Amino acid sequence: MAAPRPLARFWEWGKNIVCVGRNYAEHAQEMGSAVLREPVLFLKPSTAYVPEGAPIPMPAYTRDLQHELELGVLVGRRARAVPQAAAMDHVAGYALCLDMTARDVQKECKRQGLPWTLAKGFTGSCPVSAFVPKERIPDPHSLKLWLTVNGELRQEGDTASMIFSIPYIISYVSKIITLEEGDIILTGSPKGVGTVKENDEIQAGIHGIVSMRFKVERPEY
Repeated sequence: MAAPRPLARFWEWGKNIVCVGRNYAEHAQEMGSAVLREPVLFLKPSTAYVPEGAPIPMPAYTRDLQHELELGVLVGRRARAVPQAAAMDHVAGYALCLDMTARDVQKECKRQGLPWTLAKGFTGSCPVSAFVPKERIPDPHSLKLWLTVNGELRQEGDTASMIFSIPYIISYVSKIITLEEGDIILTGSPKGVGTVKENDEIQAGIHGIVSMRFKVERPEY
């Protein structure tokens, strides 16, 4: 029998990164988008992961790379069409995540009615913090998230402001995509998203729980 895979290093083997858009009303307004009745979903490939200590690569085709700070929910066991009442039983823990977005590319994709993959799914577009076991966060809907760029506070939000709760999101996603151990769900970003440039330093955290630090780099290719 194969040895169990360590959840503490989920970014090395987890397969699916499921992202929820427009889950904070102020961020939706910031982006000029309407608040919807159901979550907006999109995917990132597993090669989007960037563990702390590695640089965030800036794609050559964007001039407006932006940070979006999000709480990630790590799936601990298979979930298919899970009812909301049982959804939290499938949670193994959490991580702080960044949904790095090529905003200029996304705007052009939206204008043409095209998918957002170029803007959201590039290599290195999902920096993540260390794994936080479920036991350390009794209530994921009462967390304070923050992000700074070069020491300047950019994003600060409370997960209590999420439009769709975590049990609702898990239930909703699992009716569309079968979730497996090691998958992660990004639950949306509070307001304050902004542009980063080469050599910028991003720091972010969940107050009292975990923090992380990354540097933005322009790769040679």
